[in-house]
Amino acid sequence: MWEIYPNIFCKHLFRQNRPLQKLIDLLMPQPPSKDASPAPPSGLPESGLAAQALAQVLRPLARLMIGHGLQLMPMMELLKKALVEEAQASFGLSDKANSDTRVALLTGVHRKDVKRLRETPDVTSPGTQLMPVAAAVVARWISEPRYLNADQSTRALARTPRRSAAGEPDFTALVAEVSRDVGARAVLDELLRLGVVKVRDDGRIELNSAAFVPQEGLSESFHFLAANVSDHLACAVHNLMPDRMSPAMLEQSAFCQDLSAEQAAELQVRARQLWASSLQQFLQTATVAEQRSRAQDGPRHRVRFGVYFHDGVQSPEAQATLQRKAKRQPNKNAKS
Repeated sequence: MWEIYPNIFCKHLFRQNRPLQKLIDLLMPQPPSKDASPAPPSGLPESGLAAQALAQVLRPLARLMIGHGLQLMPMMELLKKALVEEAQASFGLSDKANSDTRVALLTGVHRKDVKRLRETPDVTSPGTQLMPVAAAVVARWISEPRYLNADQSTRALARTPRRSAAGEPDFTALVAEVSRDVGARAVLDELLRLGVVKVRDDGRIELNSAAFVPQEGLSESFHFLAANVSDHLACAVHNLMPDRMSPAMLEQSAFCQDLSAEQAAELQVRARQLWASSLQQFLQTATVAEQRSRAQDGPRHRVRFGVYFHDGVQSPEAQATLQRKAKRQPNKNAKS
């Protein structure tokens, strides 16, 4: 059984024998045109439904807390701070500043705590400054045509212009195109430490993977956890806000169940192949978009386009439910 979310059940659609193009149009709706009017607010707040959804969202967060020794009290402080900051940033009044009393009313945080948190400077430790540069170097490497072979695979690069042929790109030039604040040697050392690149016997630098996925280093992994999961959740939250006036953002996934371990592993391999291809195409398009944006005025936007693959064992309750449903469904192929 497989589905595409939100709210599209693929087996049901295929049983209707709909034409393929109509099915594709339904599964992958086109984005709204630039001239389309803003979407109306999505309705009144639904605190009960939101609480049910949060109960499920919190389970993996609880696993992360326990696994890394985070207990309830420090997490309560983080939650209070997030509530206060979001109330100030997204629920302010147009004609006057939010008072401590109003923030307390919106969030349920005690007014004394609101005052303390608003007056306390943010002392969160800065992330690894080298990580965004290293990631940007890899992104440019796999998307810029000058750094690709004819078959769209990444070229092995000489370390410096002196070691490269005339007109041939090199690693030092690649890093300089991304940032002049960090040296090529420092970026190379970081990518080597993470196992993203290797230095061949001829001295050329070769990319090990089309995706920037560190093999080592918890700080880097937590950096991407914070960036990726927070933007994914922000996308879903945007679509569910009761006062939303802008179009919904893209947020879909495909879901399969009743799979053997071997078939689930094969699907993960296929998903990684599809992502590598999609990532390269998207970054090439994004490079053009960045260049065109330089000549356009207005506020600056940032986007994140990502993918994930989760594989877990079905719960006994889910398995029992599926078995009951299978027993209730008549066998249409059986002889009468």
